[in-house]
Amino acid sequence: MDDIQKQFTDLLAKENISFSAEQLEQFEVYYKTLVEWNEKMNLTGITERGQVYLKHFYDSLSLAFNFDMGKVKSIADIGSGAGFPSIPLKIAFPHLQVTIIDSLNKRILFLKDIVSSLRLSQVDCVHGRAEDIARLPKYRDQFDLVTARAVARLQVLNEFCLPFVKKDGTFIAMKGSEVEEEIQDSTFSLVELKGKIVRVIRMVLPIEESVRHFVEIAKTAPTPAKYPRKAGLPLKEPLHK
Repeated sequence: MDDIQKQFTDLLAKENISFSAEQLEQFEVYYKTLVEWNEKMNLTGITERGQVYLKHFYDSLSLAFNFDMGKVKSIADIGSGAGFPSIPLKIAFPHLQVTIIDSLNKRILFLKDIVSSLRLSQVDCVHGRAEDIARLPKYRDQFDLVTARAVARLQVLNEFCLPFVKKDGTFIAMKGSEVEEEIQDSTFSLVELKGKIVRVIRMVLPIEESVRHFVEIAKTAPTPAKYPRKAGLPLKEPLHK
């Protein structure tokens, strides 16, 4: 274990998350594969190793600091990009059944390569728009936990993500420093999509001290039949009164 991995493990130990040698090796393979693929396609603007461990791996795992992953069986990650937060969560919590949905097939190919390289089981990488996939019975109202990391504004994310959450399940939107206005703007979409904000947790990322927010939303009832609207419409015309 070198200095970067030691810092990574020390920071996570404070949150009662620890890794075996095999898990640490998985993170390292993930990093190397990410950089390799990033030369061929734009997956991330962050490629320096210490920054990847902090801003991608640690940041992804921070979702588990205030949410009991032991109670979660199935998780869907919407607009996952390079696999954040779902792949780090899967490495740390191998029991998770993970579904990753992304609209860009190149990213899905990368994710399938990562899943194979890390020998991860029970990970389904699905190519498609969230609005279309959420219409399929296999995915609709099915997941204990749904995540999205800085994909769009909250009123849009609610329509992308809440249709995947089972009744009494949870959607956690991972956001940056400013969330008050987004939360205000999302009130109507929450009512329409049967979501209720449970809490908003603020976190400061160690070392560089940038601010993160986790908006935790409970799903109170199955998704109404008219949602999500057809692909493209949630972004173009976000739900509002």
